[in-house]
Amino acid sequence: MKYLIYIFLFFGIFKSVSQNNLNQQFTAIESKVIKWRRDFHKNPELSNREFKTAEKIAIHLKSLGLDVQTGIAHTGVVAILKGKHPGKVIALRADIDALPVTERNDLPFKSEVKTTFLNTETGVMHACGHDTHTAILMGVAEILANNKDKIRGTVKFIFQPAEEGPPPGEEGGAALMIKEGVLENPKVDAIFGLHIRSNYEIGTIHYKSGGTMAAVDRFVLNVKGKQTHGGRPWQGVDPILISAKIIDGFQSIISRETKLVDEAAVISFGKITAGTRFNIIPESTELIGTIRTLDPEMRSKIIKRMHEMSDNIAKAYGGEAKLDVQEQTAITYNDPDLTNQTLPSLYKAIGKENVRIRKATTGGEDFSYFQEKIPGFYFFLGGMTPGNTQAFPHHTPDFVIDDSGLISGVKALTQITFDFLNK
Repeated sequence: MKYLIYIFLFFGIFKSVSQNNLNQQFTAIESKVIKWRRDFHKNPELSNREFKTAEKIAIHLKSLGLDVQTGIAHTGVVAILKGKHPGKVIALRADIDALPVTERNDLPFKSEVKTTFLNTETGVMHACGHDTHTAILMGVAEILANNKDKIRGTVKFIFQPAEEGPPPGEEGGAALMIKEGVLENPKVDAIFGLHIRSNYEIGTIHYKSGGTMAAVDRFVLNVKGKQTHGGRPWQGVDPILISAKIIDGFQSIISRETKLVDEAAVISFGKITAGTRFNIIPESTELIGTIRTLDPEMRSKIIKRMHEMSDNIAKAYGGEAKLDVQEQTAITYNDPDLTNQTLPSLYKAIGKENVRIRKATTGGEDFSYFQEKIPGFYFFLGGMTPGNTQAFPHHTPDFVIDDSGLISGVKALTQITFDFLNK
């Protein structure tokens, strides 16, 4: 008898949303999502300074009747949607910050915003697509709020600032949101996020189980020599020569000591500072760069060897070296079980033929910090016009997204939410 009661409760009281009804809602909201995206694109704000962006997000979420918190991790916005029936807690995350890039695109909603960043005059641009992520999640929030009677459990919407990294001397991003308790009250069971890609066709989704984006480390290497006249190098110790040897040595860590058939790894130097004149061998050099890894054990080994190699090379030439490594993001790791559970939702949302496996990338994402705490799934959404032969890279002045593809992101996150909570 009790089993008949359970069946009655599920089929009699709980009503799932039909696919036809959902499709009608997607059609109705698409123009709003595009409008929001273009407004954010025209009015971008840098990391930890997303004040107006956060205000617009909060106004929309409050209009949906959600429980909204602002000022999380400086400018983050978090909203809670409680379904009609008890169940699990799912989190959906979008990043909201822009970059210090001057836009070159000729768009009616082109960014004309100017600012000073690290003492340099620059434009501000959504050159990585965070404007699209924000608009997509606002659309998902509206659809789910309109169907809360068909949801078992709770949805936590996380609009995160400073994914690109907080300004020097400040905390921010996913790490600070976690520190301030964003995954608690209520405790989140799983988290999902997406990223637009300028080189993937609209209407497609790309994913990888396991490590999908790299851990990112920033390193600073200071090499100390002995200053002398450029015409008398034997009277000093040349830190530039030592630096050149270290650069060459670090590349051999990747090419000769790292098993690249297992996972990719990269060491890149981005800045070298030394000297004041052409005829003076300087006292010291500073080298700044990045390490990208997709395996924790590989990461530890590479950093260990960098310390050993820089110390030994510097000593061999009579100098000293000090290496400082700072973690920027962890490995973006898609939980394999959650990945397999989520794939049917993606197939249902946009068609199995449009869901594709991708290879790992050495780009980084601080969504990884959420995944260190709870199971998470992060996927990539197509933003390129079909037939386009030139997709401009992210973080460049010419970066452009075809926003007619945003609705696929709305469909995916909405379907993932219904299926995760209602199973």
